Amino acid sequence: MVGPMQWIGYPALIAAAATILFAIPLRLFGFTLPEPVWPMVLAFAWPLIRPSMLAPVVLFVLGLFLDLFWGGKAGMWALSLLLIYGAILLASKYLAGQATIVLFALYVASTGLAFTVAYFVTRGSLGNAPNLLAIMGQMVPTLLLFPLAGWLIERFDDADVRFR
Repeated sequence: MVGPMQWIGYPALIAAAATILFAIPLRLFGFTLPEPVWPMVLAFAWPLIRPSMLAPVVLFVLGLFLDLFWGGKAGMWALSLLLIYGAILLASKYLAGQATIVLFALYVASTGLAFTVAYFVTRGSLGNAPNLLAIMGQMVPTLLLFPLAGWLIERFDDADVRFR
């Protein structure tokens, strides 16, 4: 039986650990490591796997962790992640059984929405616009995490017979 620890707890801990790992000030050929928003994968995959009351709470905590860790406006990533979770949850009945390309397109749109929210929250709180190249430098690696979302969906969708 698959419990909440397998599809919520461990992935959340891995996302937090990956965030910390990719923040190591390591330079390769003059470039630093990218800093994707690892919890974006979870905000997209969890509502497609199974509705849960625990998932939004964990996403809220992960969002606050990102805000504190990256020194952003408190609540910015929590809001962005919960917005994505809610939007995908509302559309989840239409997304069941869709092709991977459809899910990828929705992941791109969701990530774009989350970064747009983050952009406007940052712009409103600082009074000036953040650097668009820096945003793209974080958004593109986040988009490249889609295979992890696809794997989570395939791995845990219908894994628990109680939800069949």
